[in-house]
Amino acid sequence: MSSSRGGYLLVRAGSRIVGLSLDQVIEVMDVGDTFAVPALEPAIRGVTRVRGRIMPLVHLGALLEGSSCPQERGDTAVVVEVSGRRVCLEVEAAETVLRDSGLPISSEAAMPWAVAVARTEDGLLPLLDLTALGARITEGSAT
Repeated sequence: MSSSRGGYLLVRAGSRIVGLSLDQVIEVMDVGDTFAVPALEPAIRGVTRVRGRIMPLVHLGALLEGSSCPQERGDTAVVVEVSGRRVCLEVEAAETVLRDSGLPISSEAAMPWAVAVARTEDGLLPLLDLTALGARITEGSAT
């Protein structure tokens, strides 16, 4: 997968800041009501309704860390399209838009879900490959 041409939305996901390709971001919104559903992936909080559509609500920080969702639900969600399917990603905050294609990462880097990195005043930030993460979301979802 190549870097995004449109840039990245930088979001706070758990304890880190990561970039989501603007090519895949549909909208940023407040998280509405959430309904628990059985799921194989522990980062899936449940489902939520967005503009009349029911979609999985996945805690992005938990997904990246391979852990379960935190007890307290965040207020911010980013609706993304991954492999033709819309998913709602729960994040702690949407920070800013980065108009940069990112820097390549070495194949030895321990970031299998990153497509590139961005150099910011906070250091190097991973720019996510949502397609690679999407397999975990869609295979682990009961919806």
